[in-house]
Amino acid sequence: MDFKYDVIVIGAGHAGCEAAVAAANLGSKTCLITMDMNKVGQMSCNPAVGGIAKGQIVREVDALGGYMGLITDETAIQFRILNRSKGPAMWSPRAQCDRNKFIWAWREVLENTKNLHIWQDTVKEILVENGEVTGLVTLLDVTFHTKTIVLTAGTFLNGLMHVGKTQITGGRMAEPSSYYLTESIARHGVQYARMKTGTPVRIDGRSVDYSLMDTQDGESDFHKFSFMNTSVRHLKQLQCWTCFTNEEVHNILRNGLPDSPLYNGQIQSIGPRYCPSIETKIVTFPDKTQHQLFLEPEGETTQEQYLNGFSSSLPLDIQLAALRKVPAFRNLVIYRPGYAIEYDFFDPTQLKHSLESKIIKNLFFAGQVNGTTGYEEAAGQGIIAGINAHINCHGGEPFTLERDEAYIGVLIDDLVTKGVDEPYRMFTSRAEYRILLRQDDADIRLTEKAWKLGLVKEDRYNLLKTKKEAIDRIVNFTKDYSIKAALINDALENLGTTPLKHGCKLVDLISRPQITIENIAEHIPAFKRELDTIAERKEEIIEAAEIQIKYQGYIERERMIANKLSRLETIKIKGKFDYENLQSLSTEARQKLIKIDPETIAQASRIPGVSPSDVNVLLVLSQKDSNVPRETIN
Repeated sequence: MDFKYDVIVIGAGHAGCEAAVAAANLGSKTCLITMDMNKVGQMSCNPAVGGIAKGQIVREVDALGGYMGLITDETAIQFRILNRSKGPAMWSPRAQCDRNKFIWAWREVLENTKNLHIWQDTVKEILVENGEVTGLVTLLDVTFHTKTIVLTAGTFLNGLMHVGKTQITGGRMAEPSSYYLTESIARHGVQYARMKTGTPVRIDGRSVDYSLMDTQDGESDFHKFSFMNTSVRHLKQLQCWTCFTNEEVHNILRNGLPDSPLYNGQIQSIGPRYCPSIETKIVTFPDKTQHQLFLEPEGETTQEQYLNGFSSSLPLDIQLAALRKVPAFRNLVIYRPGYAIEYDFFDPTQLKHSLESKIIKNLFFAGQVNGTTGYEEAAGQGIIAGINAHINCHGGEPFTLERDEAYIGVLIDDLVTKGVDEPYRMFTSRAEYRILLRQDDADIRLTEKAWKLGLVKEDRYNLLKTKKEAIDRIVNFTKDYSIKAALINDALENLGTTPLKHGCKLVDLISRPQITIENIAEHIPAFKRELDTIAERKEEIIEAAEIQIKYQGYIERERMIANKLSRLETIKIKGKFDYENLQSLSTEARQKLIKIDPETIAQASRIPGVSPSDVNVLLVLSQKDSNVPRETIN
């Protein structure tokens, strides 16, 4: 076997799988190294994909030619769109998946991807010469030579699990930690620290009294994750369930706090603020008498259930005693307790926007090793790292996404510009241009970029062109078609909206909240005939067109703001200033600018501690460069 590669990916989680397939599909000879080939794409916590802002990332990964969306659609056992009561910028797809089928769907993709090999082993050392990656060594003492490495080791770097006072080494329950690798990277000057995350108890569904719980049903309409023209549902669709904790539960948990690793000093590392353990909830919100719990199936046929909302590292007996005070769980039987896990991560401000290390050339980092949490955030980083690892091997400009182009762009810019002081989780509120970054138009934003890279093939690009043409036809029809009041007023009254006093364009009617394209088309034969010409993906196209019509003003205003601010992205400052000796900058700004060394004025403006006055100083100094137009600075 030839152990020479263009790209080697370490770790086969969600970041690693996307990175490896992206690099291989672009033409790089790629090797994916994993401890266990039977755990590729493993969902270490909840077997669910998507959610608020996370669902948008999955659709972006899919639009770029990634696989998470396709595999989620193939293995989903419940699908929903969250935040339907809000505007389309907030709509977020989410699916509960069959954990084991998800793994095997990923393995099928990996094993049948051209240019991609898989090696089952553990990496113990990165080889570096003259500040550049040359290869790696595994625990089997196999030496691999490579041009680039993508590190996606998840929670396995010196992983340590906690259940009460019991400590178990491992990256996941029953899976070993990765040792030596952190140290082999750190010796080259890459800084690292420790983070903590947790997972809930797993429940035997046969011991639950479902009559004491409320049901949470999925949806069965046309929505799915992938923009490819695939079928909507493959597996049996299942219910999820909800219930609440109570004061009896909380009293047992409070009494157990002295044995909690989070509160007795056993765990010192940084934990997630936005996905807290149940013990953190009762401490942070002492006045709340109940917290909602979600019981979610782990698969189509298994009895194993995931208790969302009850992440804990308390001793087993306390977890079990507390849960049995929930009426539906009074006879509870579990498969394993919840636990916390500590692991190493690397400061992401040491990365370029391509996710390449600033310190070790051709070494890329993606996923939880960058201080993020979540499968979706990992996959988004993975596909970008895989693309850029390929580019570093074969030439070309780095592939990056701006904040107004993708949630993935927001995620990576936040990481490399601001760093992390807790596990980073994506929210819609982190994106200042979220009406431009909707889940419905990720393909329109990104698929052409992927096609130009060669990651998306002609058939998929043609699907995009067909969709865009159909949307444009609908929108243009509504702008051109005039409605007479006398012919439409009866229909408008039946639809609960004000009759017309005089004629108007169809687009003006569809802008009303009570009117949809489909309910008004029933009363306008010419419009209905136009819609009937759409042969495939009709519902998806109509929804996209309607969003464009109803929110056109908001979209145009946000695009104008984004274009105005993007001018600052064109002012390159990397390497131009000796920040340490710029006394006109604040002390904090000098320190942060030295650490981050931003590429542009825009990136500098997003660094915490760099004030608007500091940005103005940089703008004035940049004006001396004749390549910077004066109107950009004004």
